[in-house]
Amino acid sequence: MPAVTRFVLLALVLMATLAGCSDDGDSAEPATTATTEATTSAASGQMFPDVVSAVARRTGGGTWEFSVTVSSPYDSDERYADAWRVLAPDGTVLGERILAHPHQDEQPFTRSLGDVDVPPGVRSVTISARDSRNGYGDGKALEVGLTPGRD
Repeated sequence: MPAVTRFVLLALVLMATLAGCSDDGDSAEPATTATTEATTSAASGQMFPDVVSAVARRTGGGTWEFSVTVSSPYDSDERYADAWRVLAPDGTVLGERILAHPHQDEQPFTRSLGDVDVPPGVRSVTISARDSRNGYGDGKALEVGLTPGRD
């Protein structure tokens, strides 16, 4: 793995960890972080965006907030990562964050989605990203374990 890729991944993990450590007085559970290696070359023919990290935090109201980092190095005005979603193990969509514009000058980029209701007993979710031209597909998805809480 090239040194630049290792540095970017380390920086993402550190940022995600620090983001999950903030105490706004509303947190009922510690944050859970997951990461994966992203495709970093636009020349690779990448068809789908990759989810490279995610932080899940249970809020005081019993819902979850997800902070997700997506890599889509091919982003342009004509084609870009335009959404990501949170899926239950049975494939039910629990939440979706719509992305209204390309992020070609911000790769990878992180966006959050709050007030996601996760059914009692669900201990992990999968997060995947969508391409504006090709939809959801074979980009790297990420499974995020959820800290057991009050059911």
